Amino acid sequence: MDFPEELKYSKEHLWVRVEGDRAVIGVTDYAQVELGNVTSVELPEPGDELEQDDSFGSIEARKTVADLYAPLSGTVLEVNSELGTAPEFVNDDPYDGGWLVVIEMADAEELNLLMSAELYEDTVSVSED
Repeated sequence: MDFPEELKYSKEHLWVRVEGDRAVIGVTDYAQVELGNVTSVELPEPGDELEQDDSFGSIEARKTVADLYAPLSGTVLEVNSELGTAPEFVNDDPYDGGWLVVIEMADAEELNLLMSAELYEDTVSVSED
């Protein structure tokens, strides 16, 4: 499993890549493995406001449907529209082609509440035991 060090991670298994005052958000490699084959993704619209820890969409796989919880507060700038016709990108390339949304962060201090790659890896390896 892959845990890129430059990313931050939420307890709800989403990753965050900071790009200035923007954050790209996606589903972790661990989460996509646990979900199985992703069949659809429901995402917010550009301009929608996200509040940290609130649901902002859902992801459906053959095994289950799971809510997506915002790792950060902010305004949605972009959504990955390719996931509408190719949700398998979440499985095939979770850290690049499978990204979900780009937001303008409302409060960069919220990044301090997220986990480092090392801590996230430790957290998910404990949950597998």
